[in-house]
Amino acid sequence: MADVKLSIPVAASTAQVWDTIGNFNAMADWHPAVERSELEDGGSVRRLHLVGGGEIVEKLEASKDGQSYTYSILEGPLPVMNYTSTLRVVEGADGKAEVEWSSDFDPVGSADEAVKVMQGVYQAGLDNLKKMFGG
Repeated sequence: MADVKLSIPVAASTAQVWDTIGNFNAMADWHPAVERSELEDGGSVRRLHLVGGGEIVEKLEASKDGQSYTYSILEGPLPVMNYTSTLRVVEGADGKAEVEWSSDFDPVGSADEAVKVMQGVYQAGLDNLKKMFGG
């Protein structure tokens, strides 16, 4: 089992940030690797179409309005199995929001490589949120 956890402060309120990232189908609005997202199975599954091709299918496992959601990967090209991730917004220093993205998974192949890939995915999204809201 491996895990990844990254966070970044942004110059906005938790409500403002959650309005951007809190919808399970909104990842294409803020993550630069996601071209578009489609909901399936009554909104509990999203199909992420990646820039340059490829798809990741994810299932919403739990949600706390205004705070977090947890999802799992059903299929996709990432080097992980039994993947569960939580994206959440908490109040950080100075009343600014802090976005936290964490996961637990079984690596497929090298654990170091799987961790590095997931860190890259998270960092790209978090960096873009910082660019959108300031930091």
